Amino acid sequence: MDIESNPPPPPPSSATQSPINRLNSYVAKSRVGKRFKVSERNTTFTTELRAGTATFLTMAYILAVNASILSDSGGTCSVSDCISLCSDPTVSPADCLNRPNLRLVPPDTSCKFQPVNPGYAACLEKTRKDLIVATVAASLIGCSIMGVLANLPLALAPGMGTNAYFAYTVVGFHGSGNISYQSALAAIFLEGLIFLLISAVGLRAKLAKLVPKPVRISSSAGIGLFLAFIGLQSNQGLGLIGYSSSTLVTLGGCPSSARAAVAPVMTSANGTLMLIPGGSVSGEILCLHGRMESATLWLGIVGFVIIAYCLVKNVKGAMIYGIVFVTAVSWFRNTKVTAFPNTPAGDSAYEYFKKVVDIHKIESTAGALSFKSIGEPHFWEALVTFLYVDILDTTGTLYSMASFAGFTGADGDFEGQYFAFMSDASAIVVGSLLGTSPVTVFIESSTGIREGGRTGLTALTVAGYFMMAFFFTPLLASIPAWAVGPPLILVGVMMMKAVVEVEWGDMRQAIPAFVTLILMPLTYSIAYGLIGGIGTYIVLHLWDWGNRDYEIHDDGLIIREV
Repeated sequence: MDIESNPPPPPPSSATQSPINRLNSYVAKSRVGKRFKVSERNTTFTTELRAGTATFLTMAYILAVNASILSDSGGTCSVSDCISLCSDPTVSPADCLNRPNLRLVPPDTSCKFQPVNPGYAACLEKTRKDLIVATVAASLIGCSIMGVLANLPLALAPGMGTNAYFAYTVVGFHGSGNISYQSALAAIFLEGLIFLLISAVGLRAKLAKLVPKPVRISSSAGIGLFLAFIGLQSNQGLGLIGYSSSTLVTLGGCPSSARAAVAPVMTSANGTLMLIPGGSVSGEILCLHGRMESATLWLGIVGFVIIAYCLVKNVKGAMIYGIVFVTAVSWFRNTKVTAFPNTPAGDSAYEYFKKVVDIHKIESTAGALSFKSIGEPHFWEALVTFLYVDILDTTGTLYSMASFAGFTGADGDFEGQYFAFMSDASAIVVGSLLGTSPVTVFIESSTGIREGGRTGLTALTVAGYFMMAFFFTPLLASIPAWAVGPPLILVGVMMMKAVVEVEWGDMRQAIPAFVTLILMPLTYSIAYGLIGGIGTYIVLHLWDWGNRDYEIHDDGLIIREV
């Protein structure tokens, strides 16, 4: 019996295809589609757009968070930006000379700390705007290079962790660290050039493996704890943690009217107290009363719950939803949670906020790098630490993202690897020239990959969103600290997953890992955590390394355990 086979249905004509399918088909056959290998990687143009959108939504928090962290370093602001104040603090400088027995007091280095001089505060606000634009520009350039040259769906931006190390360890709060902001940028610039050379000759993966495994694994989790600790404090985040003279830290959360600054003092021979020379006055970190009564704390907690719930439900843009909610509520004036208090600084910030759309020109951070400190040990300490973190973090992230996307082969390498390595190294150099901390591949790129992103069009879509952000600096500059705190804490949560890879049953692995973890937040320094972890690892392995028998043979050195 003849059986008539059913031929496959003919493909739908262009007339019967939906507009989206026609667009995808057109792009796939175009020069752009062939250049980005859209068909070869089994994706479509609209899928790449959706993937880029998802990636941007999950990492856009960096625009506000990075500028907030880096501006804590003081940027290019100095004592010269401070203004002379009246000897009577209640009298304005303009009226001071018109009153008897009053005089203007020239500023000194204390003007950078609480109570922050109005001139220095104004400079900080300009610096924060500069850093928002610098973050946008560095991210835009990094994503564009990655998309065009490497053709990978990976997005870049200034990295979390290195920005905290830059602001709080290298430069220090309001410039109280070992080297200046300008010198730190120079260290990043040189580190970027070295990193670019290492990438060009193919040494990145080999150097990353030289770091002891437990330190390498736990360093990202330690940075996560450090970021969460920052997000819990009053000056940079929620304000849940405050200062205690007996236990160092304690429960905070009191309103700003119930906070006080802390100053280092010493007791003289006659029993009087005086400020230690060179000591700096802290921010308002001491709660006098009213713990857990701060309205901004509770608003920030609501934002934390929103973000956490969205993360639990795998909602894209979880960080953005929490930041937007808290910020929108804080934009109303004459409330207990307003970001625009009825002060001269609040009025000025509100006037800038009302512009909504504005193209801010970088005034101070671009090209600010200085090599005056190149002969100092602290300069090279910062450079080496930046280089180590970049080799470890960016290389590991690149490989993990390529593996997640299914690009890696049996040898672990992936297509576009060389240009991917060159992309983030080039972005670090460009970022330092703009005034920001090192640029790295963001782990949030996994969101876009999960959405189906497989080509550089995903990265270029993210670059397009960063381009749009250029025009909304007034809105980005008006995001308060209590809106930034929750994402910092939850970024710490996501970075903690690395600890499961530590071999906690082996004390020679567990102890260095724990030392690395605990020292980063408690010393307020990523560098000290790395030094402590590596040092502990070496000490615990000295006996093993010493108890080896070395024999020389014609075919080389033979190592035999005793």
